[in-house]
Amino acid sequence: MSFEWFICLRYLKAKRKQSFISLITIISVVGVAVGVMALIVVLAVMTGFTDEFRAKILGVNSHIVIQRFGGEIIDHRQVQEQILATPGVIGATPYIYTQALITAGDGGTGAILRGIDPDTTSTVTSLESHLLEGRLAALKVSSSTGGARPVPGIIVGKALARQLNLSVGDRVKLISPSGPITPMGVIPRLKACRLVGIFETGMYEYDSSLIYTSLETARDFLNMSEGVHGIEIRLADIYAADRIARELETKLGPSYSAKDWIRLNKNLFSALSLEKTALSIIVALIVLVAAFNIVSTLIMVVMEKSRDIAILKAMGASSAKIMRIFIYEGLVIGVTGTVLGVLGALGLCELLRRYQFIKLPDVYPMSTLPVKILPWDITLIALAAVLITFLATLYPSWQASRVEPAEALRYE
Repeated sequence: MSFEWFICLRYLKAKRKQSFISLITIISVVGVAVGVMALIVVLAVMTGFTDEFRAKILGVNSHIVIQRFGGEIIDHRQVQEQILATPGVIGATPYIYTQALITAGDGGTGAILRGIDPDTTSTVTSLESHLLEGRLAALKVSSSTGGARPVPGIIVGKALARQLNLSVGDRVKLISPSGPITPMGVIPRLKACRLVGIFETGMYEYDSSLIYTSLETARDFLNMSEGVHGIEIRLADIYAADRIARELETKLGPSYSAKDWIRLNKNLFSALSLEKTALSIIVALIVLVAAFNIVSTLIMVVMEKSRDIAILKAMGASSAKIMRIFIYEGLVIGVTGTVLGVLGALGLCELLRRYQFIKLPDVYPMSTLPVKILPWDITLIALAAVLITFLATLYPSWQASRVEPAEALRYE
């Protein structure tokens, strides 16, 4: 053991009459540990929130949406084949999108009507897995009894079904705000449908406003031709969405636009990123407070040990060696606190993940607090904590190295 480490460890083991300094040292270690633990837990929770939101959004939405400027995509089957031939694309399905009113009994509300292809939509979204009742194939199979004209089927969200008191098999009416112009004014289009399924995504905005039906039903409701409003795409790598979107725009021509999931949900993910950064900065202040505790602890030790420092310097110890003694002492406090903080954070995150004892209100798309620990976050936080505590040791150590033996021992 080197001379500096030997003296450092002796100073950390305070004598009985120096118990106050020992208590301040323990408080400094606990301060660093609490700061590191809080910062890791906050980042893990915010990372978990971001991943859960992304999973929920991409569960019912595509990775890229292709649209045509100025109108419908008439030759959508040919465009779909071109898209599927692009490397990285694993699924594509057409869709029709419009606003509508849905009425049942005495109730009614506005909603978003999406016409989908039941045969190909499962290659792009996981809507089938979110169904509580029914199945997607029922959208094109539904028919009334008695051999009458087939009644088209629709699938609605759980919140919308609860709002209108609907159950599978109930009849509803879809009303389009646009329609043919007559001498009496605009007459809205009406479409009688039957509820064939209920889904739940966990996102209230979707569960309370989305209605799914087949492409044929949507075209008939809007009096459209064979065209569609756009084509949804699923990718093998969601983080390649921006690059593949640019490739598709070049491949399909200037009359088409391709929007990836990041651009479509930019506001949400920007808000989550900003919140994560703000919380990280606020919690990081705990580590800075702990660093000031280390400064005060070392200053008190220097004042208490000024006589010992003078004797060491009189015996030949250089100012650099004296400075290293107190740097090592501060680093021992900082590293110990960092290690304890990392271990405490890992334990707390494991408890949150395993037992899920923190429940979230219904306004969130998840029922329990999501936690996801990234090794890079832990490494960065640990290194930052050690660096901050190292910087906190420099001034007290420098002050210790400036102690003059003659001045310190004059009245001894």
